[in-house]
Amino acid sequence: MPPPISQTDHPQAQIARLIREDWGRILAALNASFKNYTLAEDSLQDAAITALEVWPSKGVPDNPAGWMLAVARRKALDRLRRLKTMTDKEEELSHWLESHHEMHPDDAPETVGAIPDKRLELIFTCCHPALDEKSRVALTLRALGGLTTEEIAKAFLDKTETMAARLTRAKKKLGAAGIAFKLPEPADIAERTDAVLRVVYLIFNEGNYATNGTLSRVDLVTEAIRLGRILCALLPDEAEAQGLLALMLLGESRRFARMDDGGAYIPLEAQNRARWDQAKINEGLRLVELALSRAPAGPYAIQAAISALHAQAPSFAQTDWAQIVLLYDLLQARTPNPILAVNQAVAISYADDPAAALTRLDQVAEAPKLQNYQPYYTCRADLLARLGQSDAAKAAYARAIALSPSAAQAAFLKARLDAL
Repeated sequence: MPPPISQTDHPQAQIARLIREDWGRILAALNASFKNYTLAEDSLQDAAITALEVWPSKGVPDNPAGWMLAVARRKALDRLRRLKTMTDKEEELSHWLESHHEMHPDDAPETVGAIPDKRLELIFTCCHPALDEKSRVALTLRALGGLTTEEIAKAFLDKTETMAARLTRAKKKLGAAGIAFKLPEPADIAERTDAVLRVVYLIFNEGNYATNGTLSRVDLVTEAIRLGRILCALLPDEAEAQGLLALMLLGESRRFARMDDGGAYIPLEAQNRARWDQAKINEGLRLVELALSRAPAGPYAIQAAISALHAQAPSFAQTDWAQIVLLYDLLQARTPNPILAVNQAVAISYADDPAAALTRLDQVAEAPKLQNYQPYYTCRADLLARLGQSDAAKAAYARAIALSPSAAQAAFLKARLDAL
């Protein structure tokens, strides 16, 4: 449970924090009552606007989340009353709201924990297979993260109106298909859980390797880790949720070491490991151990185990590269993927030699996924340079530079190209 909002904070700061930390919980509770996602979201937005108008002058209520929930319910009733043509279902909901939820905000539950936690149902529905992957990510960020449509649009390099239209279509599709905001049937839980975890990992990767020209989008990384914590709390027996959270924490632990004070990119081998976040590493290692104890290990748990070996190594040279190669073999057996082969080639180059690594890379060179995959060309250029094949290395570096997602990475690779 998030800590209570401090009464010493500025009201606007408290509202921002409430939206970031409890938006998903309140929205899920409203949706569970209304059975209408659009009405729930619109009413909560109305309540947030009211808070911005009222709290600065009248003070912040003792229970901000409960206040927001109560006001959102009244706003929903107001919206239903304004409808000129109400269906029987809407009239029934209006009567229900009127008889059960006409309460003053000060009569709201005394603790955030009193709000029923329906976030898991909300997450599973946002990630419903009826929606395309981009819509799943966007809807999850909107519903659980409380991010604005503009913030989500920026993450995807979309125009705000384009993303607004996408979100509207996604919500209409859920409504038109009659998809209920509830947990899937037991037989579908595993498949849908995989989709949910994938959405969270996509959010993390978009933040960690941002496509908007920056080296990192900390807000998206933070959201992904927060969603990972929610999933671990709501699915305590799901080892892959723990593996994913571990993977994200271990990856994020190196953020402050990936750039120097001037903003230049620093590769793993040159990073100052004293700048790695030891608290995140320790938490990640505990989660890795827990996830691996629940055999058989899934893909996220195995990837987290690879990150754990990097985190535990005293130096780049002392990394257990042979063990990492074996873990990639196991990972490829579970989920064959040419992108994993690129990562494995890096490990092979240090566990064995660059020539063996280049052979591994050649085995997947024709894979469609790799034709515009920047790390593939970066890896190939590095291996060729270490083997003394300068002309081929230069061509690979040029391609990697052209595909670099950030100016910092492009500058780093340009320096290596110039060194040849």
